[in-house]
Amino acid sequence: MYTRAIVRRPGRNFASGITTSGLGLPDSSKALEQHAAYCEALIRCGVELTVLDADERYPDGCFVEDTAVVNSKVKVVSRPGAATRRGEEEAIANVLAGYGPTEAITAPGTMEGGDVLRAENHYYIGISERTNTEGARQLSDILARHGFTSSVVPVEAGLHLKSDIAYLGDGNFISTPVFSQVAHPANTIIPDPEEYYSANCLRVNDYLLIAKGFPKSKKKILELGYNIIELDMSEFRKMDGGLTCLSLLF
Repeated sequence: MYTRAIVRRPGRNFASGITTSGLGLPDSSKALEQHAAYCEALIRCGVELTVLDADERYPDGCFVEDTAVVNSKVKVVSRPGAATRRGEEEAIANVLAGYGPTEAITAPGTMEGGDVLRAENHYYIGISERTNTEGARQLSDILARHGFTSSVVPVEAGLHLKSDIAYLGDGNFISTPVFSQVAHPANTIIPDPEEYYSANCLRVNDYLLIAKGFPKSKKKILELGYNIIELDMSEFRKMDGGLTCLSLLF
């Protein structure tokens, strides 16, 4: 069970962040509304929320997932692969320091939390443009010391591993075809091509947060018996972001 979550509000310069989506510029005021709804959903899921103010030095700063990998045993502060995002992790490290042991990825390693998928006590670590082999090795070693297993997954397309796959709990995954073999295919929902964005879901205790506007994936998820909360993610999608990107849960 998660008991805490850390989030950071999007800043006025949110539209200046890194994106390859080609979906146009986000509306900052609408992004704030969507972020507030996201925070309300987390509270509904039963977690205590720490909300950090926007840091205008970092347009991508609301995507706090990339700054650390956290669980009840250890908090691992990342070293972002995108040079313009280095420094975001410092404020997060200060917050996490109050919640038990912390470790950090060091140069030449890079690691972003969007490339790290936890399924029970196993972690899948994506090797991408943002997370390199050395960063993955350091993370794997830290996790092993705290009783977790891990394996690496090449991310040959897309921003992060979790852009295309999520663990729903109860042995079930949702994934675009590129990562559908990570888990047993019988336990994996494969979205239709026009709904690939729906592969980014977020399980929080008794609820599953899903992006609004993907009826085919929603139907498949409901058939598995999950309690869902639908959230409009349109403005964050424009900046290559998803549901998992906006929080650190532990």
